[in-house]
Amino acid sequence: MVTKPPPGANESISGFAIRLQIPNFRSNVSFNQMGIEALMSPVDPSLSRRRFLQSSSAAMLAGLGLTSLPRSARAADYPEPVPQAANLTPYLNKGRLIFRWNDLSLGAYRTGTDLKYPYFYPLNGLQSNLPLTTESAEPYPHHRGLWLGCDPLNGANYWSDGPVEQGQIQSTSLELKGEPTETSFTFTNACQWVGPNDSQPFSDEREFTITILDDRSWAIDANLIVTATDDVEIARAKHSFFALRCAPDIAPMYGGTLMNSEGGIGAKGTYGKPAKWCGYHGQRKGNPDIVEGIAIMNHPENFDGDCPWFTREYGHLSPSPFEFLKEPYRMQKGEKLPLRYRVVMHTGTPAEAGLDQIYENWLANV
Repeated sequence: MVTKPPPGANESISGFAIRLQIPNFRSNVSFNQMGIEALMSPVDPSLSRRRFLQSSSAAMLAGLGLTSLPRSARAADYPEPVPQAANLTPYLNKGRLIFRWNDLSLGAYRTGTDLKYPYFYPLNGLQSNLPLTTESAEPYPHHRGLWLGCDPLNGANYWSDGPVEQGQIQSTSLELKGEPTETSFTFTNACQWVGPNDSQPFSDEREFTITILDDRSWAIDANLIVTATDDVEIARAKHSFFALRCAPDIAPMYGGTLMNSEGGIGAKGTYGKPAKWCGYHGQRKGNPDIVEGIAIMNHPENFDGDCPWFTREYGHLSPSPFEFLKEPYRMQKGEKLPLRYRVVMHTGTPAEAGLDQIYENWLANV
């Protein structure tokens, strides 16, 4: 509450600032639990405006208890991250693994009984801290970040939205493996593919290693072993196996670029063609000075080396031969299909990020 000034006082308001021009009065500001109370009392008319403002400001700071605090403490509680927040830190809780870089969200791996399949989302760029994938976007809003799935498979759907009874990839274990380092950690996920009438065509074992490559790029190394727990037949299918859906702002439909290792551009230059890697990059929405991208790198031994790419301008790509089959793909019960990929989240164009060299470094260590 502010007491009413005496006659002769002149109040003027400009914008959000209030200036009291009160001849022969001094303002003593006190604080209580209800607010601020300004008390007016006569003073010597020689009191200058500067001294009035200085004394008022000092009184206000004293009332808030700020005068004894260091300048840095007035700005923030934690001028530096707490020690345990530095570097790469994973956090596993109830079927979800979250990982951070210097305490900023970097990505997450999600499992759950209500999900169609486990998936990564988000996967953030190191410079913008914006997601490079989307959890749902038009068209085909059932695409979830980075995932493994298939439709059709033995008459079931392990890809698109719908009742889980029509097909679901169920997580049976999710565990951290070994001790994390400052720039890397590994986790494992075991899954069972369950279809109608409790059919179980596949089980799989997944090992993912998250690594900070430098201050501009990071990677997910995926080692997957898919085991046929029944005789399996996959007809021609464009919805198949390891896939990603990029963030809309880096998709060609919205101004981004789709590119592969051979220099192919757009779906026309990449669809159905073999390549070492393929990905999307572009300027980030709200941060046009930042260019970031995401690319999948395909191991040359996947599917016996016959692995053209399925690509779309709206942001979906997959290194998968199933769209291009001339005969159904078959696996006998007990047969294993090993698959290896590297996913790179990078700053700059593929050339600026050095994706070719990152690919060669990866092959030399797997």
